[in-house]
Amino acid sequence: MSLLEIEVDRDINPVDMIEQVASVNDWEFERAGDHEINITVAGMWADYSISFSWMEDFEALHLACAFDLKVSEQRAGEVMRLLSLVNEQLLIGHFDLWTREGVIMYRQALLLNGGAEPTGSQLECLFASAIEACERYFQAFQFVVWAGRPAQEALDSALFETEGNA
Repeated sequence: MSLLEIEVDRDINPVDMIEQVASVNDWEFERAGDHEINITVAGMWADYSISFSWMEDFEALHLACAFDLKVSEQRAGEVMRLLSLVNEQLLIGHFDLWTREGVIMYRQALLLNGGAEPTGSQLECLFASAIEACERYFQAFQFVVWAGRPAQEALDSALFETEGNA
């Protein structure tokens, strides 16, 4: 149910702006239609597959960022515990486990209600927050999935920061 019935015309498709960002950065991308684009970005720990979808009904630009780390059924419970611990620390966005595919994914959306157009700064923030979150927590997910470590131990190990020089 809508509180206001206002028809909004947009000057630009937000996905077109994402395509421009991908082109400028020489990232591989593929348009899956007018309202979706898939981009591959190389990170320090993995290549990230970032998908943007324009959800016209909600006037939202949805971002989903996945990395190549398959979660087995045996490790899914511990991965869910880790997801909960990680999501408690995130200010924006969240991680999900898509159990059918066994894929961990970072997601968030930019609301552009009322015909608002995304700015370059907003798009940069979407990209940066997704990549930074994936880079920060990738090793924790890897410790749980591949090394069989408990969630809290994996998170503590991944967030361990050294100080000084040897």
